[in-house]
Amino acid sequence: MVAASAELMAALRVVRSLELASWCIGAGAIRSLVWDTLHEFDRRSPVEDVDVVYFDAEAAPGQDADLENRLRSAMPSLHWEVTNQAGVHRWFAAALDQVVPPLASLEEGVATWPEYATCVGVYMNDDDSLGLVAPHGLDDLFELRVRHNPLRASVATYRERVAAKRFGERWPRLSFGGVHPAATEVAPITQESA
Repeated sequence: MVAASAELMAALRVVRSLELASWCIGAGAIRSLVWDTLHEFDRRSPVEDVDVVYFDAEAAPGQDADLENRLRSAMPSLHWEVTNQAGVHRWFAAALDQVVPPLASLEEGVATWPEYATCVGVYMNDDDSLGLVAPHGLDDLFELRVRHNPLRASVATYRERVAAKRFGERWPRLSFGGVHPAATEVAPITQESA
């Protein structure tokens, strides 16, 4: 599916040109592509942003913004969002006043995203082959199942995301397991939004 998407393949090539040691394009860009394909849509759903995540414990402050600017210059048609998973704990402290342990790897960061079906990323090797980051596997994604991942996202955040992103409306064949998304309690979307 990824190889058949000219836009996503171009985006992967652009991110690869940054020469990051550990990276992927993940979350909504991948999830929407798979769900659109499985729903046999003629046209792809619009993607709000292309989430690029990487892991660099030695990154200088401001590196995420610098990388976003470089990606925007190389491929301005996409809205890029770049996040160093090595610094996510600082964001939780500053933005949400929550103390969470630092992440140890890219895979550990991807594993914390709010729904299991979203915890998937793709990267491109030097030979143009594709690699996969899927710490919880691919079953939820390909079985069109939406379930809350409790590692970092609250139930309220999960419910708000599902409602705000209109998962059930956009992809009517989805099933919702575990915590049902319908609720009156809401919370702000976190940095792991996709």
